[in-house]
Amino acid sequence: MDDAADAADDGTPSDALSTTERAELAELRTRVAAMEARAALAAKGRKHRTRSFFAGVLITVAALLAPLGAVAVWASGIVGDTDRYVATVAPLASDPDVQAGVTKQVTDAVMERVDVKLLLQQVAPADRPRLEAALGRLEGPLTSGLRGLVESVTARFVTSDAFGTLWTELNRRVHQTVDEALTGSGDGAVKLKGDKVTVDLAPVVEQVKHRLVDSGLTVASRIPEVHTDFTVMTSDQIGKAKTGFRLLQLMGAWLPVIAVLLAAGGVLLAVRRRRALITAALAVAVAVGILGIGLSVFRAFYLDAVPASISPAAAGSVYDALTGFLRTTVRTTVTLGALVALGAWLSGPGRWAVKARGMWRAGIGAVRGAAGVPTGPVGPWVHDHKTWLNWAVLLLTALAFALWDHPTGMVTFWLALGLLALLAVIEFLDSLEADASARAKTPQPS
Repeated sequence: MDDAADAADDGTPSDALSTTERAELAELRTRVAAMEARAALAAKGRKHRTRSFFAGVLITVAALLAPLGAVAVWASGIVGDTDRYVATVAPLASDPDVQAGVTKQVTDAVMERVDVKLLLQQVAPADRPRLEAALGRLEGPLTSGLRGLVESVTARFVTSDAFGTLWTELNRRVHQTVDEALTGSGDGAVKLKGDKVTVDLAPVVEQVKHRLVDSGLTVASRIPEVHTDFTVMTSDQIGKAKTGFRLLQLMGAWLPVIAVLLAAGGVLLAVRRRRALITAALAVAVAVGILGIGLSVFRAFYLDAVPASISPAAAGSVYDALTGFLRTTVRTTVTLGALVALGAWLSGPGRWAVKARGMWRAGIGAVRGAAGVPTGPVGPWVHDHKTWLNWAVLLLTALAFALWDHPTGMVTFWLALGLLALLAVIEFLDSLEADASARAKTPQPS
């Protein structure tokens, strides 16, 4: 019977194999099974390594595109949104450095077209020969006094609300030419001259001329139309950067979306998705943070390269105003990346993450116990739908961030605080969770 069973099991007649041979055959079968298991494990490992490799590639490309996306949003916002552009440059009208630069430039333009001898025409004919004879001694002091008058009148206008209104209206009218300036074409009030982006101050000169006439200097009415340029930006690379700027402007809204989709694809493809999400969020935050550092470093080099004819203080104020929106985008992206990474880590199975969640629940439970507020039927319902409620709150917060018009770092921070507050309310209303925790801590009778 045993021999027959052995024969049936091995598929070989019992008299063909000895006991030793049957043991060797069983050992071979064990080795083959182990080899097959190792091969399957190796294949699975290769598959995981392939997935991890491509996930890393997607996350890396997303991190590299993130700074370009921030610059593209800035370029699209500055050039494509009139209100955004006006809001960016309007504060420059009240900047002391810009006011000083405009005052000097307008004063120089007016003095170049004022002939001191024309002032003698306002003198009585009997007195003109004597003054003309003394012109050699008086021309210097008279010119100095005239310049002081022009400078004083210009400074009063530049620091008035009228200049702020004129500055805003001027920039609103010429906003359409900003794109032409940065693409190297067009003849608007904002234009590209060589390596300079300039604003024509002719309307300011006209206002100063009228005020000089009102001050008694009637000769100012004879000053012809004056066009003087206030330099907004100067760089040897403006001409070379025109094509790249235009490309970023056209890609404006799409480049950030592409970066987000690539990062999401890398997270979904990864074997350990939570770790991939943390890595992607931190990588994007670091890459955009490097862009922010680069803006500060470039500012120093830019001001060092400003020509002597341009006020470095005014150039710095203009640079800060034009890059303000970009720096806001950098702070927002860095804050969002850090919050996403922190949230993903806190929801994970790590020892410290579990401790943090335990402290969160314990703290809310202590508040619930101290308040003694009965939840009634709401408590069991919240307990049954707690997961869905948490996800709903998270999605609503993400939707609010996506729909917010130009969110800042502080907006991101307050949205995160609002999310935590809503999650705390859900945890507070989950009375069954508190009952389960209490029963777990109560020793059961033997």
